[in-house]
Amino acid sequence: MKHPVRPPETPPRPQKQIAAGFVIFSYRCSPAARRSRVECMRPMIMDIIPSFDLMGGRLVRLRQGNFDQKTEYPDDPLELAKKLEAAGIRQLHITDLDGARDGAMRNNNVLALIGAHTNLHIQYGGGLRSIPSLKQAWDAGADVFSVGSVAVLAPDEFRAWVDKFGPERFLVGADVRDRKIAVNGWVRQTEMDLFTFLDYLAGLGIQRVSVTDISRDGELGGPAVDLFEDIIHHYPSLSLVAGGGISTVSDLETLADIGCGGALVGKALLEGKIPLEYFRVYSKV
Repeated sequence: MKHPVRPPETPPRPQKQIAAGFVIFSYRCSPAARRSRVECMRPMIMDIIPSFDLMGGRLVRLRQGNFDQKTEYPDDPLELAKKLEAAGIRQLHITDLDGARDGAMRNNNVLALIGAHTNLHIQYGGGLRSIPSLKQAWDAGADVFSVGSVAVLAPDEFRAWVDKFGPERFLVGADVRDRKIAVNGWVRQTEMDLFTFLDYLAGLGIQRVSVTDISRDGELGGPAVDLFEDIIHHYPSLSLVAGGGISTVSDLETLADIGCGGALVGKALLEGKIPLEYFRVYSKV
């Protein structure tokens, strides 16, 4: 159920069906038993969230957050979003890389198309630096605001946002190099320690945080398991959404096993490394 408090002057939108997550079915049994894939299924519950990065209205992926090292994909964002929904997926994470770098939304037209033509539960980030920008994202179809830079650079302002809209309206992104926070689309490196930032978020009642190891993003070399285990150990009540380096179903199984609440899958999805048939959605009723 959507939070009753909305950005000012924002008309209600039809309520979307919100997915609780996906079940990854792991076949941990003998080859003979695996042929039946029935008696050996062990479900591991974790949100597997497809992730779109947008520049100039196109799907792209950056290498280690470097805007000069991008790969552009031919898929039309709206058509791919429709394909995901048809496959049973109910969530989508969209990052406006132009907006993150420039400080103002640049790809809200794509958000509006996906919001109008699908029922996907959309997390949207990039360029959200003010209450009017939150309203703009909401009106275009966002269900959750994915923010990072404001929470780091203007903590008092972000606290006011949380007080106004509720902590459940936000997925806070912590993008890190060597456990230090980077902001503005990963262009600006800060000296803020990740755990100091997580302490601050816990004090605001934020219960869901996405953490991306920038050094692994776009590399398909596997996630930063040690980092994520450390976070889960220190913040056992936090729902951690892991990002960066995820390339195989085995990676997802590992993240589920250590206790991650979710995983952002971008490049591995776009390049077919993790086929859609490995995901099964279940919904809150």
